[in-house]
Amino acid sequence: MSIISLIIKREFIAKVRNKSFIVMTFLSPLLFVGIAMFVGYLSSMKADTRQIAIHDESGEFVNEFLAQNKSSEEYNYQDVSSIELPTLKKSVEDKAYEGVLFIPKVKNNDALENEIQFISNESPSISFIEKTQDIIAKKMTLANLEAAHLDTLAIHQAEAKVTINLKKASGEQSLKGLNEIKIAIGGAFGYLIMMFIIIYGNMVMRSVIEEKTNRIIEIIISSVKPFQLMMGKIIGTSLAGILQFFIWAIIGLSLLFSASVFLGANVGATNQIPPEMMQSAQNELATTAQLYVAEILNLPIAAILSCFVIYFIGGYFLYSSFYAAIGAAVDNETDSQQFLLPIIMPLVLGVYIGFFTVVNDPHGTVATIFSMVPLTSPIVMLMRIPFGVPLWQIALSITLLFATFFLVVWFASKIYRVGILMYGKKPTWKELYRWLKY
Repeated sequence: MSIISLIIKREFIAKVRNKSFIVMTFLSPLLFVGIAMFVGYLSSMKADTRQIAIHDESGEFVNEFLAQNKSSEEYNYQDVSSIELPTLKKSVEDKAYEGVLFIPKVKNNDALENEIQFISNESPSISFIEKTQDIIAKKMTLANLEAAHLDTLAIHQAEAKVTINLKKASGEQSLKGLNEIKIAIGGAFGYLIMMFIIIYGNMVMRSVIEEKTNRIIEIIISSVKPFQLMMGKIIGTSLAGILQFFIWAIIGLSLLFSASVFLGANVGATNQIPPEMMQSAQNELATTAQLYVAEILNLPIAAILSCFVIYFIGGYFLYSSFYAAIGAAVDNETDSQQFLLPIIMPLVLGVYIGFFTVVNDPHGTVATIFSMVPLTSPIVMLMRIPFGVPLWQIALSITLLFATFFLVVWFASKIYRVGILMYGKKPTWKELYRWLKY
């Protein structure tokens, strides 16, 4: 068995036999699912209905707000126009009402536009203000049209409502929002890779720092080349992390499925929608869902999944080599913080490019270039693949990714060779560059 294989085996077994590794492997999915269920439970809880007092001196707008009570569960409007405004202000101070909407009586609508007030203890949300303004504006617009002796019904009927039907060049029907679905699929895989690298890259760095602190490495490097040792540690530790990740995925998905089945039966019992409306809505939803499912099945699913595995491994190996080099250069995790930001920034850059560039122009110059750059390709290319990417671009991107991995391991081993024996000194970027020349 080769030396690299022995190092990989040693690193892998050392990690998977660690008690904390075993405990977190089975405890973490339970924590994640528990938090997800708790957040879902909190989001399903109805918020307290806020009481809004309407003091309408004109009497023209109060009915418009009272009509909102039938459709709004967040706000409940009450007509308190008969109560004096100072008394209502006192009620707001005592928190009997969330606020008071004061609409004064004026001669015409032009004078009313800047006289309406909302009195509250705390500043209301933007959405509430915009909705309130919209209700009043529509009523005032209708009154202005009637005052101008214009036929409001004719104006309403003359309003054009345009719906653009999407068609493919082949003549098949297309659907709205498919680009968003594609970027969501690619983004989910890319974001997963980024989080995995950030979480498990530190595992490689800590492993190197631990051996350096315990002086074990001084014995090991007497019979092993730095490149072999670096490669073995990266692959062995990475395989342990990948194993833990897939165990998490299997346990987590099983628990989420069980929870959804168990909670689904209880949720269905509380449905109060009339049967005929429910049936109509279900039929329409089923038809739309079938179209979207058909479109999703037309995506290059095999390419997406296979490329996810390849970029997952390649991206993690590449960034793990950076983490290992940092571990060899420092004595403790505190000193490593100055070197971590340049590693994380390309990952963040890849996410931003994916969501702000790929979604609008997946085959543009910026998206194409950064899907080739090894530091960002694991994220950007995965976001481009659902839109259809030429095979040669994928092959070139993967080749560059793994070639860069071996190149970084070679450079990192040079830092490893010098830095692993350096104690008690905090290295600088200038010193790291000088170590590469040795």
